[in-house]
Amino acid sequence: MRILVQKFGGTSLSTDEARKLVIQHINRERQRQYGLVVVVSAMGRKGDPYATDTLLTLIRNHGDSLPAKERDMLQGCGEIISAALLCSLLRAGDVPAIALTGGGAGIITDNQFGRARILEIRTDAILKALQDGQVVIVTGFQGVTESGDITTLGRGGSDTSATALGAALRAERVDIYTDVNGILTADPRIVKDARPLSVISYAEVGNMARQGAKVIHPRAVEIAQQARIPLRVRSTFSEDEGTLVTDTFDAAAKASSVRDRHVTGVAHVSGVTQITVQAQDGHTDVQLQVFQAMARHQISVDFINVNPGGAIYTVFDHDADKAVSVLHEIGYAPRAVSGCAKISVIGGGMNGVPGIMARIVEALTEKGIPILQSADSNTTIWVLVQECYMASALQALHAKFSLHE
Repeated sequence: MRILVQKFGGTSLSTDEARKLVIQHINRERQRQYGLVVVVSAMGRKGDPYATDTLLTLIRNHGDSLPAKERDMLQGCGEIISAALLCSLLRAGDVPAIALTGGGAGIITDNQFGRARILEIRTDAILKALQDGQVVIVTGFQGVTESGDITTLGRGGSDTSATALGAALRAERVDIYTDVNGILTADPRIVKDARPLSVISYAEVGNMARQGAKVIHPRAVEIAQQARIPLRVRSTFSEDEGTLVTDTFDAAAKASSVRDRHVTGVAHVSGVTQITVQAQDGHTDVQLQVFQAMARHQISVDFINVNPGGAIYTVFDHDADKAVSVLHEIGYAPRAVSGCAKISVIGGGMNGVPGIMARIVEALTEKGIPILQSADSNTTIWVLVQECYMASALQALHAKFSLHE
């Protein structure tokens, strides 16, 4: 049996009109003789009645004393409502369908409530339903422990559910439906001439997701890459095929009209603070002391540069005061620059190519944008700028590498 996993996000399920389009996408793939597993998120976003953030606000406004296990019981409700509603709509249209919770679908996790990891997926219930000709609707974002407690998978959990199910079922493909038409070269709210990409590699989209692009969660990409299952990111509100995520040298990519490119896209993360710590006279363990202190206080660090004289790194703005206070407590006088943005230039073809950094510096210098810090890997070059320059930096880099073409 050819199996296809479809995942629909909250905006795809939030209105009657959107749900009609979801059913059209399901029926189109049924006509192509796929066995369908449909993973759903909670309907809508914060403020909508059944959105997860709305449910959590209910608790915050009424005591805010719910333990993690019970909080996961609450957080799983939105997906259950979506699955039941979609099942009803399909059956009303004479489409055989069954709705399963994460646990009912065989998703077994550890007991790290709120950020559970999938241990295994027992596919018997899904396969039986598929063999019976049913569309199998599965609640995303959740699983169950061996003892039967509901768990949630953390941010991006529905994407993770979809790709994990795709891997376990040896699906032909996983389609991620969202409210944008695939993966774009930049955030279209900032870069007006950002364009959709037809094909992109797992490594490239994983880096774009980690560096601020919100179309798909990097954890989901990693699972798909390990299982070598193609992903397609597409819009619920269009028949366009969106972006295919696969290996660069996969046959699907070879067959497409993708030109060789050094840079694939630009992404950004705003709201970060740069912290600089200088070593004290005679002290050679500044890096050890600094990062042990950050770890003890559960402060996430990023964009790390170390040298014999000290360390430079970033934290989120909401952790900055705490980080500075901790450093003062251990005897350092850090310098903090708040309100920064991390800009990422991403491309699988930049490795070993001279001149990429020169063009980045040229683009930003032409716009009078100071670079506070930089770092690089095989597929990404990062620069830190003040957040007031973020939009100009993204636009300048997008133009410099002709990503609009």
